[in-house]
Amino acid sequence: MKISFLLHNAYGIGGTITTTFNLAQALATRHDVEIISVLRHRERPNFTLDPRVSLRPLVDLRDEKDHPLHARPARVFPAAEYRHQQYSELTDQRIGECLRVTDADVVIGTRPGLNVHLALQAPSHVARIGQEHLTLDNHPPALRTALRRAYRRLDALTTVTEADAASYRRKVRLPGVRVEALPNSVPDPVLPAADGHAKVVVAAGRLVPVKRYDLLIEAFARVAATHPAWQLRIYGKGEEHDRLRRLIHGLGLSENVFLMGAAAPMEAEWVKGSIGAAASTFEPFGMTIVEAMRCGLPVVSTDCPYGPGEIIKDGVDGRLVPVGDRDALGDALLELVSDGERRRGMGRTAMENARRFAPGPVVEQAERLIAGAVAARTGGRPAAAGSQGLQRALISSGFAARDAAHAAAGTALRVVRKGQK
Repeated sequence: MKISFLLHNAYGIGGTITTTFNLAQALATRHDVEIISVLRHRERPNFTLDPRVSLRPLVDLRDEKDHPLHARPARVFPAAEYRHQQYSELTDQRIGECLRVTDADVVIGTRPGLNVHLALQAPSHVARIGQEHLTLDNHPPALRTALRRAYRRLDALTTVTEADAASYRRKVRLPGVRVEALPNSVPDPVLPAADGHAKVVVAAGRLVPVKRYDLLIEAFARVAATHPAWQLRIYGKGEEHDRLRRLIHGLGLSENVFLMGAAAPMEAEWVKGSIGAAASTFEPFGMTIVEAMRCGLPVVSTDCPYGPGEIIKDGVDGRLVPVGDRDALGDALLELVSDGERRRGMGRTAMENARRFAPGPVVEQAERLIAGAVAARTGGRPAAAGSQGLQRALISSGFAARDAAHAAAGTALRVVRKGQK
């Protein structure tokens, strides 16, 4: 079977890229797998990709950022989507053509805007699976309206948590579309697990406000005050870097808290620690939590929507604390810092419990889902949304200006009809 993943930019850094690479590589042991990167901005990806997985870009920004069509706003990719400004008539054109001529049995979209392209433009014989790596409630109302109509043309929709899958089933009417939680997978570790003796707390992710590294640093100040030999190492890069550095200096933590920069892969850094930490206000899944647990670290995390609570068993393989509660976060860190025996026991349990996110179980579930989508498509399940419904959805959801919305609907439907001939 040939499986194609449609990805925003395979050459960047982020959780969606990581999990797409992980799943693609695991599927490549039994299938023909490719990753189609809409954008490219550098020679090689940041993450190593198994040579069995082919990678091809559609728009190379190194050569085409000044292309006339790239200066015009996208008309198929929804305007309410977070990444809309990075898309254009050029990406509309390249994605549409790519889907029109694909020889894949199934195409898997990896973000809402790309799922819309897939729903509208994939040929009738191609199975269509949309992946949601954020959450329904996190999408603005205009985007939710657009997705409610476009997603009816998918065969399946996956979310990364059961809570979000339940939200889609409850709030979005998608007759005939299979909605299922498919968690992200983390490859089996290749290094010996952490032994829980190092006096190091490790956190990783983009340095952006939603991750609340400021809260984590302030909570860790309580640890440093009573256990000055302990360190907090934060891996990642982003817009918050300078502000966090000033906070560290202002709290007098320059000898205890370190901004380590980006590291890929992270496994070698996780195993140097004894505790993982996350302080996000919102976490659709929690890839770094699973990575830490698979390396033998118990994780102290805020119990934010939706991921941490489906990964961590509070008091068993980590700790969950209220969102934004600096004191509770500090207390939970101190609890594990102060009790080495408990910390090491929870680390061993974390490693065992996180095996459910290993490639094997996740890939088996993915293969069942893919097989079901292909069967539904070859069985001739009709698309639910007609041309008038699609036009109304495109206009009301603010894909672009009113005239652009009509043009996009007409173009997309002509492509679909051409593929059905």
